[in-house]
Amino acid sequence: MGNPGFESVVNGVTQKTKTLQARIVAGSFVLLSGSSLTTAINLAYNIVVARFIGPKGFGQATVVYTILTLISAVTLSFQIVSAKVVARQRSPEEGAGAYRSLHRGAWAVGILIALLLLVFQRSIASYLNLPNPVLVALLASGAAFYVPLGSRRGYIQGTYGFRRLATNLVVEGVVRLGGSFLLILLGLGVEGVIAANAAAVAVAYFAIAPKLVGRVPSPLRFSHAFRETSQAMVFFSGQVLINNCDIVLVKHFFAANEAGLYAAVAMVGRVIFAFSSAVVNSMFPLVAGTRDEERKDLRVIATSLLLVLGTGSVLALGLSIAPAGLWTYLFGAGFEIVGKYNLPYLLALYAITTIVYSLSVVLITFEMSYKIANTSWVQLAFSGAVIAGIVHFHSSLREVILVQLILMTILFAFVAFPFIVDLLNNPKELREAGPLRSVRLIRRVSEDEVIAEFLKGDFHAPEFKGYQASFREVVSRPDLDNAEENAKRRALLFIRHLALWKEIPTETEWYEVEIKQSDVSQIRVFPRAQWRKLARGNFSITKVAEGMRTRQHLVDTPFLSKIADIGDQLLLEDPGLSAVILIGLSDNEPLTVLDGNHRLAAAMLASPNRLEKLRFLCGLSPHMSECCWYNTNLATLFRYARNMLALARRNPADELARLL
Repeated sequence: MGNPGFESVVNGVTQKTKTLQARIVAGSFVLLSGSSLTTAINLAYNIVVARFIGPKGFGQATVVYTILTLISAVTLSFQIVSAKVVARQRSPEEGAGAYRSLHRGAWAVGILIALLLLVFQRSIASYLNLPNPVLVALLASGAAFYVPLGSRRGYIQGTYGFRRLATNLVVEGVVRLGGSFLLILLGLGVEGVIAANAAAVAVAYFAIAPKLVGRVPSPLRFSHAFRETSQAMVFFSGQVLINNCDIVLVKHFFAANEAGLYAAVAMVGRVIFAFSSAVVNSMFPLVAGTRDEERKDLRVIATSLLLVLGTGSVLALGLSIAPAGLWTYLFGAGFEIVGKYNLPYLLALYAITTIVYSLSVVLITFEMSYKIANTSWVQLAFSGAVIAGIVHFHSSLREVILVQLILMTILFAFVAFPFIVDLLNNPKELREAGPLRSVRLIRRVSEDEVIAEFLKGDFHAPEFKGYQASFREVVSRPDLDNAEENAKRRALLFIRHLALWKEIPTETEWYEVEIKQSDVSQIRVFPRAQWRKLARGNFSITKVAEGMRTRQHLVDTPFLSKIADIGDQLLLEDPGLSAVILIGLSDNEPLTVLDGNHRLAAAMLASPNRLEKLRFLCGLSPHMSECCWYNTNLATLFRYARNMLALARRNPADELARLL
């Protein structure tokens, strides 16, 4: 439904006046600028730590920091969920309410993680060959702030505050660099570096405190928050494992000096991934807060992919031509590798691996911005494959990187294929739709009222033959204030339409809407049976009505007779027809007829002004694209088949019998 209260300004230009791809480029430029400065600070941090404490100490500090990076699966989950939820709200007050509930949850999780680190500090130190478990204890203090920091950054990201988000990343980097250098000079070594990292997280948390407006109840439902957080956890668990498991495994399998060398190589991957994350962090809330037809423009996803590919390729090329002496000069003599597969070779190979993986991340997060993306599970499965691959193949540092490159290339193919299929299978009228006007929402209605209308128009079906006599009054004259009647009507509807109804997202909001002649162009019939012959690939009701006028010979006579009978009813003062039920993502995007194809087509064929004789109910949900009745493609049909199996044991007739 949009969020006009959150339109902001980037580089002095109002976001709303720019195309989506232009806004992504503008936001990416701001975050890339911040990431460039942060990267320079982090490079200086790595050089300082490497030169002052050597390869062995550098490896220890890096692997402990990697634990914090593993925890970022939780941190980034709260960040991405906060960004998505806030970007979708209609007003700053609703956005603040949603953020508050997520922030409280983030603090609870952060404290729990800190306690777990303290309890298992000795076991963790032993596995990673760390000299002192106090390193893990120091990290725990930073972990407590790290998760709620994610929710705060998510709120800023969701309100398009890209400049402030970039500044906060720089602040964290400056504290990490300055604190590490100072504590190393004071003789604290690795312990000082870890303490500085923990302090940097805490400072960043307090530095980005958002200014919230109003106090309204959180619009976030628990079921919605749980699904979004679960999706984010699956995604970031896979991402964090792919980005960091190699460092942990190399520290376990290789000697301390080699592990330190690999930590320096992996640092380059983190730099490239930081640049790609800048693109993702600007793309995600912008796509989440826009209309479906705008984000379906191929130029939107192409812009993000090209930004990641371009910045990554420039860095990879620079690494491949940089002389080996540069790295020993920067990091110290202990970071020299003799032979064909020297440090520049390993750096360039790792950079290519990261670029390929970053392209997969762009595709996954693009889908996550507007639906629950099954590709998150694919990524998680590949993270397990990376771990298994390194465990079996680690004869050299080069082999460790090659294992990841091969698997990341396969992952990209797995992620890109369903994305392309989904794009090609989206209805033509969705891909080609121009700017749409919002239909007028008259009032909120309950799901019970929608079910009553649905059942009223469908009660003549053979499946209800045994119930028509005893339930005629309950169906024809529904008392919506009677909970027992509502339960009976729901059970009756489920006898025929259980699988259909269960595909509709649980958080769907139902409205009575006004449909005028100017709104009809954005309504599609439900693509089944006779309608396919008439539509020929375009299910817009206007195209279908045109097809009925010119291609009547393609359909059965009973079908045409039914349309004609409904047209005659529409001539009456009170036709007595049940409501047409529509579903959609929002009130200004294409709508699909869930029930009432014949009624709507009859009105269109007779005269457009007969639309006034019809009543319209509409269900709206940002997750409606996951419903096969709204968006029929391979992914949604697979989801439907899976849910059909889950519902196979359920017998609605038995449920109705229990109610009686």
